[in-house]
Amino acid sequence: MTPDLQRLLRDTSRSFYLTLRVLPGTVRLQIGLAYLLARATDTIADTELVPVADRLQALRALRGRIEGNREERLDLAPLVAAQPHQGPPAERKLLGQIESVLQWLPTQPPADQCDIRAVLATITSGQELDLQRFGKTTGKTPVALGSDAELDDYTYRVAGCVGEFWTRLTRRHVFPRERLDEACFLADGIRFGQGLQLVNILRDLPRDLRTGRCYLPGPALTELGLKPADLLDPATEPRLRPLYDSWLAKAAGHLEAGWRYTESVPANQRRLRLACAWPLLIGARTLAKLRAGPVLDPGQRLKISRREVRSLILGSLWRLPFRDAWAGQFRRASSKQ
Repeated sequence: MTPDLQRLLRDTSRSFYLTLRVLPGTVRLQIGLAYLLARATDTIADTELVPVADRLQALRALRGRIEGNREERLDLAPLVAAQPHQGPPAERKLLGQIESVLQWLPTQPPADQCDIRAVLATITSGQELDLQRFGKTTGKTPVALGSDAELDDYTYRVAGCVGEFWTRLTRRHVFPRERLDEACFLADGIRFGQGLQLVNILRDLPRDLRTGRCYLPGPALTELGLKPADLLDPATEPRLRPLYDSWLAKAAGHLEAGWRYTESVPANQRRLRLACAWPLLIGARTLAKLRAGPVLDPGQRLKISRREVRSLILGSLWRLPFRDAWAGQFRRASSKQ
């Protein structure tokens, strides 16, 4: 991995960069490359200063390059120009250097190329669907998803598929001979990714509402006598809480499956165990904060501090050699606020 690519990963991935650095070297480049490509597609989708039709066109062009169906260089100049007014500088830099990132894809082993292309195809399909659903909405009239199934599908497309990709890649390169229940391991890997995404959705609900997006399903809101626009008022929270808490419980179940997944990784694969544990511990601690609220107040974004992140990481390092201490840390993270 070149220094330029490492800097891009460090500047764009923030907390994930810690996970990336602890990953076994045999999969670090492939996962880092997939992350950068996914971050680029996400930046395109979220650049609201550019018309929706243009963002969709740019997404499809980048997907064509990733899939190898398009040879023309990408023209992302309008998106790059919009970034100084929206988004961090690292995202502008990533879009500006996307051709350099794409050059790494053909250098990977054929099976890894196939997996990277497959996961990016699924992710971009979710981003395109999101733009089609919410592209013309406003913060005054947010639109809700149509059903629980739509939310499950969305969390799979943008994150559950990443758990699937991660599983196939690490299984092939890191512990190919280990005997496992393959179906359960893969299913838990998918739920791992869905759980992390669902935590993000529940945490970001006030901010998303103000961009016109309500990921909580509309029919369930209707049963509570609520409309998406009602959630713009933080005083609505007591009425929303039964529905919100049900999705917190679902997210917790997904994270528990993710911890089961982590425990299924062979104990001698310490780097991979840590790489799985850190986002789960952060997600579990975030859920604990969301249970206590307030979850509709845009002025109080509930997330754990950098100090808490450091504490979780350091705690996992000393617990790693001790089976009981390691096993209990997820439960402790889930119970603290």
